[in-house]
Amino acid sequence: MRKKTLWIVMSTLTILIGIILLFACGIGYYVYVWLQVSPIVVAPDANEAERLAAVDRWLDKQFEKHKFNGGVLIVREGQVLLLKTCGYTDHTATQRLNDHTAFRLASLSKQFTAAGILRLAEMGLLNLDDPVAKHLDGFVSDKVTIRHLLNQTSGIPDVYMDLAEEHRKELGEVMTISNVVELVKQYGELEHQPGDVMEYSNTNYVLLAGIIESVSEMSFEQFMHKELFKPLGMNDTRVWNLLSSERSSNQASDFDQVDEDRTPVETTWIDGVAGDGAVFCSLHDFVIWDQFWGGNPLISDELLNQAVKRPKLNDGTKSDYGFGWIVEQKRHWHNGAWLGANTYFVRYPESECCLVVLDNSSNIRLDAVVSHIEEALMPILAKDE
Repeated sequence: MRKKTLWIVMSTLTILIGIILLFACGIGYYVYVWLQVSPIVVAPDANEAERLAAVDRWLDKQFEKHKFNGGVLIVREGQVLLLKTCGYTDHTATQRLNDHTAFRLASLSKQFTAAGILRLAEMGLLNLDDPVAKHLDGFVSDKVTIRHLLNQTSGIPDVYMDLAEEHRKELGEVMTISNVVELVKQYGELEHQPGDVMEYSNTNYVLLAGIIESVSEMSFEQFMHKELFKPLGMNDTRVWNLLSSERSSNQASDFDQVDEDRTPVETTWIDGVAGDGAVFCSLHDFVIWDQFWGGNPLISDELLNQAVKRPKLNDGTKSDYGFGWIVEQKRHWHNGAWLGANTYFVRYPESECCLVVLDNSSNIRLDAVVSHIEEALMPILAKDE
């Protein structure tokens, strides 16, 4: 009787384990399929028009499958080859995206902050090799220069969010650029000697925004509008955070999306800062922004070209981080992710082509989306590939 009972128990457990494994495999397969992004089908000998048309159709399909909600821009020599938007400006799904919709750029904002610093250098108000302490009195080290911040080689670790949480009671309801500057002054310390290593740090770029405010005697938002966006005619572009007076009517809002279910992604008290993020820009204005990096009347070529040079570290090796750009042999790029925004911008200087991909739906597949588009368009983006 005991053997029979034990056999029944073991059989039942085996069946239950089997059911659990089947269920887990089913869930796993669903997640796998949900995450997958099918490649773009294009013939190896397809011409330019056929490749662009294939990308256009493919983006529509990804939107229909709830795997893309955003915009794509492809430019060559200042001419738009493709400008495509698919999806909605927010979780309500009532207003469609268009070429003037301003997306949150997240860390793509860093190259805009770098351009603000270059503009101050062009105006003769600072030098890139100035010690940060010259412009931020009482700074943690007199060895760290503005160039170190730009190149992410300052030795200051990415601590501002941790410091903000540790000292939240001392701060106001909204974190600000000046709060970050003061926190780094009081509690920051160097993890490495300046110039020793490249270590990606949002803190560096908030500090750069602090320098812009200190030198210009304007808010970061005001300076960027007056000295960059307005003269360039980038009318859809702005700095926006929780200290801004109001949102622009063309701003997209971020949301989480799982199939048809969309829920808003809200800002947090930290979103009063800028420099590491907080720029909103449209695909229309990215045409201008791409041209800006090929030469513009606001910043000399000599200064501008420093942004895409690989800096030499103290040991003689070179880093691949310029001023808000990751610098590779044939391409310069950067991406970003914050709240529901996922963004990507790449320039191919030799062919004078660029690709911009922006999404406001917490799209964890964006790297795959970008990879498939670049692969399909490589004969256009880099003619010798």
